[in-house]
Amino acid sequence: MSDPIVIAIDGPSASGKSTNAKIIAAALGYAYVDTGAMYRTLAWHALQQSVDVTNSAAVAALCSDWPAALVNREGSIWLEVDGCFPEAEIRTEETSAAVSHVAAVPFVRDWMKEGQRSCVQFGNLVMEGRDIGSNIFPETPHKFYMDAAAAVRQARRDADGVQDNLAARDQRDSARAASPLIVAEGATVINNAGETPEETSTRIMDLVNERLGD
Repeated sequence: MSDPIVIAIDGPSASGKSTNAKIIAAALGYAYVDTGAMYRTLAWHALQQSVDVTNSAAVAALCSDWPAALVNREGSIWLEVDGCFPEAEIRTEETSAAVSHVAAVPFVRDWMKEGQRSCVQFGNLVMEGRDIGSNIFPETPHKFYMDAAAAVRQARRDADGVQDNLAARDQRDSARAASPLIVAEGATVINNAGETPEETSTRIMDLVNERLGD
């Protein structure tokens, strides 16, 4: 049996990672993994437990005892806490402000890497995040980095009703010591400003199929 196929889609906030990853996963019948939601879930959990998210030791301690589990719900892989996935709660302004602090903790990134790599238990994956091609699955030949101008991405966030300071988030994600946001070696860079999600996802699937020889 061949190893599961992993399509890695990285990029900054509101670059279209989630939208395109969902389209591609549905079209190919692969499981969809939103790693950003995993970090947001931990950030939300830290806030619920009144943990100072700027205290790396406290966040690491919380993560090490975290009652979370990977669950496949209708083709999407989520981290659930006590059987619950706080889908709306992880998109609040408070959680958005906390997630970069949580994601910068080296212990957290190592913990997440182990869990994210184990997602292959669910079969072929479309995994999106900020370090999938550079850190989680650097061996996959299907690496893509999506981007668009900051103003375009901010407009997308505003249209989605998500409260997020993209400039601050971009700076923190790119400057952190542990697995910073970078273009992975060998990744195909896609600027999708002016494209529909259907156009971008088709471009990606065509490249994947070409590499697979389909």
